[in-house]
Parts: sequence; structure tokens; C-alpha cells
Amino acid sequence: MSDSVTNVPIPSILEIGSGVTTQLDTIFKKHPFSSAIVLFDTFSYSTLKTTIETSLSYLSIECVMLEDTLDIHGLISSAFSFPPFDVVIAVGGGKVIDYGKYIAFSRRSPFISIPTSPSNDGFASSNCSLIVDGKKTTVPAKVPYGIIVDLDIIKHAPDRFILAGVGDLMSNLTALYDWEYEEKKGIGSINAFAYMLSKKAVNSFIRTPMDDLKNEVFLKELVSSLTMGGISTVISGNSAPISGSEHLISHSLESISETSQMHGIQVGVATYIMAKVQEHRIERIEKVFTRTGFFEYVKTIGLQKADFIEAISMSPSIKPNRYTYLHDDDYRQRALEIVDEDERLRDIFS
Repeated sequence: MSDSVTNVPIPSILEIGSGVTTQLDTIFKKHPFSSAIVLFDTFSYSTLKTTIETSLSYLSIECVMLEDTLDIHGLISSAFSFPPFDVVIAVGGGKVIDYGKYIAFSRRSPFISIPTSPSNDGFASSNCSLIVDGKKTTVPAKVPYGIIVDLDIIKHAPDRFILAGVGDLMSNLTALYDWEYEEKKGIGSINAFAYMLSKKAVNSFIRTPMDDLKNEVFLKELVSSLTMGGISTVISGNSAPISGSEHLISHSLESISETSQMHGIQVGVATYIMAKVQEHRIERIEKVFTRTGFFEYVKTIGLQKADFIEAISMSPSIKPNRYTYLHDDDYRQRALEIVDEDERLRDIFS
């Protein structure tokens, strides 16, 4: 009987450091590209287009600013309107990164991710969140060929974007516990290597000094850990290593709330709730959210208790093929009780 080996695509380029967007020629010359489509959102187009053009002087490039309201049909139309190119590069926030991943997926081209904030792990993952028939949907996309993160750019992101990244990363803890629970119920099966990578990512971050969100060491650890989490989904072939019951709450909030917050912010609050339900790593999560200022920030944004109650109640319907703690009636009831009774949540919810 021959050994079975899983071939997993991982990025060929990984550059995390200060000033790396000014060194793109040096980075790209090591790879077989001569032409590129460079995608921007409105902000990155106005602030970084010239830098990218100058730094990619040896490539033939076309810079495109994409509207942030494109659905999957608009993206496919855009993808096939571009001239031939060797690689897709996306520069900006989570939405344009997702657009770039899907355009590269549609055109069967390599994809380079250059995020301008660390608000979630999407810049490193193999799926993306798009509007399909009017509904935000997770769809398969392109595993990044390269990830380039300039800490000089990241540190200028507003604090709320960095806190969103913290919230998204800490959700690995509750997601992994959900994955264990799922396997115990005979519904899913844990990939040990993906599990290890996701757990190592968050545990490495937890040991980082957290007194300054703009500190380069802190940001590099946050970005590196989010990257590892994203890659763990490539290994597992699904989002289970980084997405569990807390993400179901956030997805539900996006469908019911008139003023949904950033993904990582909602996920962070839901992570706190689910850690209390699971009775797992709650003290560690509280310490991180206190030290980074996450708890203080979410007190100021008007989260609605009623929205979270509705979101928890409907969460099993978001992914009926999963079996997280929230798919169990008793644990779902416990989550509702925590939302109603927890003193910290009373300070957070309106």
C-alpha cells in the first residue's frame, strides 16, 4: 500500500515588513510575470497607485479602480473585460482583495494580495465573500500566489480595523473547539495539521505585547497569525479551523441588522459569547480584548442586544451542514442567557 500525500497550494511569495511596497520590482523579478492587472479600491487608488506603478516599473501593468458594490455577475463581467495578463494584484481593503481573488479564480491566474489593513484573515484564505443574488455568500476563490504586507501602510489603518483583526484572529479559539465538538458528534473530521496551524497562530499572537496597536512587532505578529489562519483553511479544504459558531452569529447579524459592523468586530463579540458557552479559554480572550482596547471600542458603537438574540436564534440555519455548539438546542439557549445576563455585555449592548 503506497503512502498518501496531500498536495496543498501555499503562497510562493510572503513578504511582511516595513516599506515592502517600494521593493516590488525586486520581489517580482524572482517570478515569471511580465504583465499584471492591479486592482484598487477608492482609497488605495488615491493613496497608493503612484507608489505601486513606480515600484512595478519592469512589469506591464494596468491599474483599475473597482466599485465596491459589484456582485458576482459584475465581477465575472469585469474579469473577462480585461486584456491578457500574467497575474492579478489586489491592493486595498477586504472587499477589493476578495474581488481580486475571485477574478484570478475566474481567469485561472495567479493572485497577489497586498492588504492595507489587518481587519481579517481574508487576504490569505482560499475563499471570498461576495454578493450572490442579493445575499452575501462565501464562495471558492484563488489561494494567493503571494502575500505582501507593508507594515508602514498597515500601521496607518484606523484602530477599529486593527481591533477587527484581533477579533477575527481570537475566534480561532472558539472555532477550533466547535470543530472538536463536531467531530465528537460524528459530523465532521479534524485535519490535524490545519488544526495545529490555526492554534499555533492564535497562541503565538497571545504572547505578544499589546500596549500599542501601532507597534511594529504587534502588527507583524497579528498579520503573520492571520496569514497562518488563512493558510490553515487551504490545508483543511474548509473554513472550520478559523470559523465556527461565532462566525454564524456574525453572518446572521449581516442579514438582519440595519447597521452591521465590521466582520471582525462582530466576530470578536460573538467569540466572547461562545467562549463563555463553551467554558473554554474565556480568561485568555478577556485579557486580550481588555489589553488591546477591543472591549472599550465596542462599547461606543451601539451594538443592539436584540440583534444578537435574533442572530443566535437563527445561526444554525446559516450553515445547516455544520454542527457547532449553536446547533445544539441547550447550548444555543445558554448563549441567549449569556447575552441577557452577562455584566460585560450589558455595558456593550444598547
